[in-house]
Amino acid sequence: MELSTFRDWSSVILLFISGILLFPVMVASIGINYGQIANNLPSPESVVPLVKTIGATKVKLYDADPRVLKAFANTGVEFVVGLGNEYLAKMKDPENAQAWVKTNVQAYLPATKITSIFVGNEVLTFNDTSLAGCLLPAMQNVHTALVNLGLDKQVAVTTAHSLAILETSYPPSAGAFRRDLSGCITQILSFHAKTGSPFLINAYPYFAYKASPKHVTLDFVLFQPNPGVVDPVTNLRYDNMLFAQIDAVYAALASAGYKKLPVHISETGWPSRGDENEVGATPENAKKYNGNLFKLMKKKGTPMRPSSDLNIYVFALFNENMKPGPTSERNYGLFKPDGTPAYALCIATNDGVSNTTNFGGSTPGAPIPGSSDTPLTPPTGYLSITSAAPERYQSVAAPAFLFFFTSMMMMMVMGLIHH
Repeated sequence: MELSTFRDWSSVILLFISGILLFPVMVASIGINYGQIANNLPSPESVVPLVKTIGATKVKLYDADPRVLKAFANTGVEFVVGLGNEYLAKMKDPENAQAWVKTNVQAYLPATKITSIFVGNEVLTFNDTSLAGCLLPAMQNVHTALVNLGLDKQVAVTTAHSLAILETSYPPSAGAFRRDLSGCITQILSFHAKTGSPFLINAYPYFAYKASPKHVTLDFVLFQPNPGVVDPVTNLRYDNMLFAQIDAVYAALASAGYKKLPVHISETGWPSRGDENEVGATPENAKKYNGNLFKLMKKKGTPMRPSSDLNIYVFALFNENMKPGPTSERNYGLFKPDGTPAYALCIATNDGVSNTTNFGGSTPGAPIPGSSDTPLTPPTGYLSITSAAPERYQSVAAPAFLFFFTSMMMMMVMGLIHH
């Protein structure tokens, strides 16, 4: 379908989604990643109503696309704009940073609600010391430019990290940053503390399941009811892998002396299609992951931080047909390029009306992971989450995945292994 044919489809899509698939008009504060590595996406003007139908109030871009920023003017949708890795060296010059902020941020304020700039994506896990050396100066210069323009109180500066920055991640309470990155990370954390910006992390339980499907229970990564695992140090129980990953990051921050820094999940999602060796990449699993994730985003906190808001950006809005890598990379979208859903995803609305989808045999009203109704089973072994080389491909980085290695004996006792 040609791009010109999308100009008038928005009202049709709205009716289709609202009338047939029962997407909510609004759910809690949902963030969505709007990637554009494709040649068949609808115009940004047509995307505005689509974003609103899923209840998204926050959008994250991987650049500062002027077409998108203009299209979303006066919509109230909050934007995180990206400054790609390829620009970091230039941003070491304060004048370049000032020019970039004027052109890509100031020019669209206040009509478009830009609230944050993420400078670089997963820079520290590229094993590129030159690039890593540019990161903090670039962040500092972009922030200084905001200060000079009087925008630092409304626009934050941060960067997105892969979970591969963690050296230890299980139990979650033992989370710690890699020792070889401690110098860089400590300086970045100090920057966050001084400027009040959040710590961003990309987390993909999908890769843990794909890497070891016989040892990682699908229910645990899809937020389905399961016995869960208990942190032997804190005695906190985890019903899903994502929350264990988030709390491992909180623990690492606390260990580094930055306990109060907020953590935002800048990417998480599940592909609806994949190659033969990409176990679990199906529409049904994507529906379960994202559907249950949307429900959890209406609630507060993780076991370690029960009162903290869950700031999560789902990856991604559209399937992107020009992304390199395996088939899954082109199939993370909630929507196809023509605006139709990649799979039926129904979400409970804020007004108490529940648009329920029967996920994988569970019944409406059944306890979801994280509820006190799910039985607690004490662990008898050691559950390990470690990081490995990057696999995901993005416009400015390759987000890394986790391997969720598990003690076989413990998993058998826990009843988490699918034979």
